[in-house]
Amino acid sequence: MTHHHGLLRTTPLQGETTSSLICRIASRYGLEAKGLRSYWHWLNQQPKHEGGACRADAEVVLNAAGRRLLASLCGIREDVAARALPSWGQQDAKLPAGRDGVPAAVWRIGGVVVGPVAFGCGLCTAQRTGTVVRVVRYVPRWERVCVRHGRWLLDADADQPREYLDVRRLPEVVAAQRRWAGVARRAVRAGAEPARVFALARAVVARWWEGAYGWERETVWPRRLHLVAGGDAGGDLEWWRIVGRDAVVFPEVVAVADALLDPGMAELAWADSGAGRPRALPADGLFCRRLGERVGRPWLGPLAARDHGGPLIAWMGGVIRRRRGVGGPPGYDNDPWWLRQEHQAATMAGQLRVLGKEKKAPGSGTMWRAAVPAEQRAQIGSLVDGAQEQLIQLRGAQAGASADVAQRLLRILGHSADLIEKALQHTVVAAVNAGVPPQDVARWAKLPPGPLADALKAYQGAGD
Repeated sequence: MTHHHGLLRTTPLQGETTSSLICRIASRYGLEAKGLRSYWHWLNQQPKHEGGACRADAEVVLNAAGRRLLASLCGIREDVAARALPSWGQQDAKLPAGRDGVPAAVWRIGGVVVGPVAFGCGLCTAQRTGTVVRVVRYVPRWERVCVRHGRWLLDADADQPREYLDVRRLPEVVAAQRRWAGVARRAVRAGAEPARVFALARAVVARWWEGAYGWERETVWPRRLHLVAGGDAGGDLEWWRIVGRDAVVFPEVVAVADALLDPGMAELAWADSGAGRPRALPADGLFCRRLGERVGRPWLGPLAARDHGGPLIAWMGGVIRRRRGVGGPPGYDNDPWWLRQEHQAATMAGQLRVLGKEKKAPGSGTMWRAAVPAEQRAQIGSLVDGAQEQLIQLRGAQAGASADVAQRLLRILGHSADLIEKALQHTVVAAVNAGVPPQDVARWAKLPPGPLADALKAYQGAGD
């Protein structure tokens, strides 16, 4: 087949996915994307969601002949496409080599090829191209606001119909995006990667978001959530809490990132740890108290301090261990910006999949998340993480005077044991309330009937 240069020039948008560009070319010629894609030899199937819908974040990787064909159809030079399309130079072992071979392509997932994928602003695209067509682009999470049109651009990897949220009535969200540029420069000066700083701050705030159900004094996030939902999120609150989270909490994410880069905040964490005389982090510590003030919530400090083992406490632990020069050779446990996999903020796509499965079997007890309230799950996770974080502090602790070492070991071990005991009690109650037979719970926890009943009474009494 002989291919000719495109009659209608189609210029790729900066950061656009190759798949999105192919769809735009097809639309411009009045073709279906499937018809235009027949120009390439495809080596695998197009990615789809579990329900069968095609994924908007699907990406295309081309061989040399395939790239040459695409540039020809666009009516542009290959170097122009290379500058605009992040996936242009990607390679895949499935693709045949040789510049004069058959134009070939493989399907991939955009987030795996380059990074986070989001929908483009439809109004900006229409102004730029003169056509109303969907665009999908690689966009970091700190650049999701279209300032011109007041839109928050949503992740493209989720199986849901919306491409954006209206944030025109939330000027603080737009302001936070502008503020991030200064925070990123500050991170570079501090020797930290801005992307890692943002990811950690996002994980911290996402953790707060999960616990905010029980925060009676929290009024800012509910107001924002209702606004991005068009005035009222009550009709499907759980769905809106997932889809709207990143937009709603964005100002706090930027504020937390800025705070964690402040050397003065690190000094407060060091002081809370006892400095030269190690101690367990207090519930009313100066660091968490000041952090709450910096995000406009003076009451948040004690709540944040009780999130044992969460990403915030892990950051404090990294700062403290680095300051003390303990914890073994340089590595993730001494790096304050290291974000553990279990601390990473859950994606919108992942949460929507879980929500969909929960709705298929509501309250059946067959799924833990469906039967155990979010606050209770978060509390169990916090206690387990806290015990882990305490035990990490014991690395290299068996050096020094006997009394000092014994005191340090016993205090930390005792605190860890208390956390594990509380986690056990919470889990026992959650399991029984979820419909698990008490005799099974007692056997798995290695508890005779007496302690099981005591655990239930202790938990219920604490909640009264």
